[in-house]
Amino acid sequence: MAEGVFRSLTKDPASPYHHVIDEVDSCGTGGYHIGEPPDDRTMETLRKHGVTDYQHGARQICKDDFNRFDYIFAMDDSNLENLRRFQQRWKTKNAKAEVKMFGEFSGASNRAEVVEDPYYYGRDAFEKAYEQCRRFSANFLRDTFPDIKADSA
Repeated sequence: MAEGVFRSLTKDPASPYHHVIDEVDSCGTGGYHIGEPPDDRTMETLRKHGVTDYQHGARQICKDDFNRFDYIFAMDDSNLENLRRFQQRWKTKNAKAEVKMFGEFSGASNRAEVVEDPYYYGRDAFEKAYEQCRRFSANFLRDTFPDIKADSA
């Protein structure tokens, strides 16, 4: 879901961030569901909020991702721990990617907010995850590119 939301804020040529974001991707720390599309409830939630062109096949993070991307975001503490373990195992400490919690961009000044996996919960959990991903994405873009004026990311 986070990838779909982030793309919706950056890939439209009318977006003020279109020219500064080259590539957006998402993956898991585990090899679950490789090649499968997102959960139907994820797609339903995205469509409800106007994200109608998102397509994705699940994949697992790989060593190259740490040099390919500038940022790699974890949704929760377990993801963050796994990503750091991969960094150590693959000796990617000097790679260009900054690994951090996506929830660091929650807008709150204290602890990073966790994005709970909505899969095991009801539709409200998908709405909450969407809201978090939208807010975190907008805050990340504003914080990372402060010179770009956006009406409402």
